[in-house]
Amino acid sequence: MTDPLESMAAIPGALATEPEPAQTTGGSPETQAPIELTEAALEALLFVAEKPLTRREVATLAGTDRATVDARLGDLEVSLRARGIRLLVDGDRVELATAPEVGALVARYVGAEAVRLSPASLETLAIVAYRQPVTKSAVERIRGVDSDYTIRTLLHRRLVVELGRSHAPGRPFLYGTGFEFLERFGLTSLDELPPLDGDVAARLAEEGGEPVTDPLFPDDAGIDEPRGGSSASDASDVTDEATG
Repeated sequence: MTDPLESMAAIPGALATEPEPAQTTGGSPETQAPIELTEAALEALLFVAEKPLTRREVATLAGTDRATVDARLGDLEVSLRARGIRLLVDGDRVELATAPEVGALVARYVGAEAVRLSPASLETLAIVAYRQPVTKSAVERIRGVDSDYTIRTLLHRRLVVELGRSHAPGRPFLYGTGFEFLERFGLTSLDELPPLDGDVAARLAEEGGEPVTDPLFPDDAGIDEPRGGSSASDASDVTDEATG
């Protein structure tokens, strides 16, 4: 009888010894050798990132300067315009998401439908988007009705996020939009929001727009938000029936 080990030995590489693990230099990213931040390298980094990355984080990982990061981000944004992936920019943070024009196909794969919001939620979301950072009381003064439930619903869907606290009495939370908002509405940044009618803009200018005096997330730390994996296509199909 043939020895099974002898048969295995006849297969090239079958009984090869496991290679020794590569020696690592260790240390923090600041002490490691710089890595050339090419457009392809940046795209790969953002692809595997489990959360939005700040420009400072990218610069630290690559061992390069902020100007180089900004330049590569600009190159990547242009390259992705004709593809199914978009570069989303929210302040200092960046991430990749699927393009809105391919959302229907991606939604069919993940089994999700477009998010449906009530008029009250859409109105509240619009106020937050255009006047951020804004407190709940400011939203309520603009709308003229209690908005506690609506804001909590938008927070639950991650369309609205807590940015920090105001120095006003009671230290109320300041609300704004995050990456989920950009993804759901097919925007790459808040600069793409359509311009407001003059009367509407004047009305919104009376409230909100407070500075974030006590941010919850420092600029260089990023916000550890769960990623849905696809963009505007993976929203839950839950209708907001609240009117408040």
